[in-house]
Amino acid sequence: MVLCVGASSAWAAPVKFNRDVRTILSKNCFACHGQDAKKRKGKLRLDTASGADGAFAPKKGGAAIVPGNFSESELWARINSKDPDEIMPPLKTKKSLTLEEKQTLKRWIEQGAKYEKHWAFIAPKKSKVPAGAPNPIDAFLQQRLKRAGLKPAPLAKPETL
Repeated sequence: MVLCVGASSAWAAPVKFNRDVRTILSKNCFACHGQDAKKRKGKLRLDTASGADGAFAPKKGGAAIVPGNFSESELWARINSKDPDEIMPPLKTKKSLTLEEKQTLKRWIEQGAKYEKHWAFIAPKKSKVPAGAPNPIDAFLQQRLKRAGLKPAPLAKPETL
């Protein structure tokens, strides 16, 4: 993902929890703020929004995540802290978030911080096949190429195939 300033299509694209956020949190946060109650720190789970330990639950310093308001979200304050005792992930873990990862989290919170079930628990839905191609695979490929501003290569001659 490219960071950009202004209202480009990449900036305006919705951030998806499973695609964009879960990997960041899994790599940097879930070891201490995941589903394992024995390893959980600060009575905070970042893998779920609901529940007493969920990310949206009010805490003494404020909720970890306030949907639509990154400046009120403790998560945002902690990942940007300069205080070695406050910064997340803690320095002793040798983990850190890139600027791009921080911006992804910021955009996700701004967009309402919508959590999704793990992809394995979401029933697949049949996609509508785009029109204009001789077969469904080509139709999806042509649609993706068009979105990227590309054109398909010319068809190969039968003897080449």
